[in-house]
Amino acid sequence: MPGRTPPPLPPRELPRVMFWRLRRNPLRRRSDLAQAWIGLALTLAVLAATPLALFLVGDAAQRHYARTAQQQAATRHHTTAVLIEDARGHPEPGSAEARQTLYPTKVRFTDPQGRTRTAHADAQPALPRGSTLRVWADMDGELTDPPLSPDQIRSRAMGSALIAVMGVHVAAAVVYGTAHRVIQHHNLVAWETAWAATAPRWTASP
Repeated sequence: MPGRTPPPLPPRELPRVMFWRLRRNPLRRRSDLAQAWIGLALTLAVLAATPLALFLVGDAAQRHYARTAQQQAATRHHTTAVLIEDARGHPEPGSAEARQTLYPTKVRFTDPQGRTRTAHADAQPALPRGSTLRVWADMDGELTDPPLSPDQIRSRAMGSALIAVMGVHVAAAVVYGTAHRVIQHHNLVAWETAWAATAPRWTASP
């Protein structure tokens, strides 16, 4: 039907159609050739940008999180906390779940300024009052997470690099999709113009 845009091709068909548009044939339009060159240019750009984004973003993220870990280590205090109440017991003592479960329990510890503080820290089930835990406190005396470990730094840097690579591919897909819609609209307008000029020449059979 005139003015109706055909459904998009499956991804596996795009390379075949793109190279078909590059081949010389009597049905090829200038818009087909333009779309093929846009697709080829974007493919080459993605192939070049993917390893570049992976390296640059990964390296920048690695250095960022390494600096963050250094700052955390300089501003966080590793100390011993003493439970001032019994930790809650697990309903299945000795089970694998019990060994992996931690319960918030009230503890007493000394902050970086030497003041005695109380807070809640994660403790193993049924840990008795008076037991000790190793905890991290910030400069304000609040319990906090330990500084980032090398594995966490590596994992976060890799995650940032993968997100950057995905961004490259998504951006290329958006550009190609936009170009495809613009070209399709142009083709439909040209077709309707040509049909408007041709239709009056048609006559119904007697």
